Amino acid sequence: MLKSIRKFENLHIACWLLKDTCWVLDLQVPGIIMIFPTLFLAFFITYKFRKIVSELYHNLAVCFWIMANTIWMIGEFFYDDTLRPFAVIFFISGLLVLTVYYGFIYRRLSAFQDSREQES
Repeated sequence: MLKSIRKFENLHIACWLLKDTCWVLDLQVPGIIMIFPTLFLAFFITYKFRKIVSELYHNLAVCFWIMANTIWMIGEFFYDDTLRPFAVIFFISGLLVLTVYYGFIYRRLSAFQDSREQES
């Protein structure tokens, strides 16, 4: 499964870079267009990895990051950068997802794996 998803991850990185390049070059229409494949691929990858806990949480954080990045870009393009506080909400959401993972889930999974190793 990892090998089949890798091509989507690589395409996702290319779309993300194109979107952000359009943003930094102030290319509004191409930047807005690139939101759709970038977010689609982020959600697609997250869905495909939903059964692997660490991948799910990290990919959810990436989805929040791209959504925050997109709101920030739209705010700079069309709203005199007044949407940045809304982007912060999505950045913080991504950090919270990782905090939950590393603060609770990762430790629990590590403890479970350690106990299984000690049993064998």
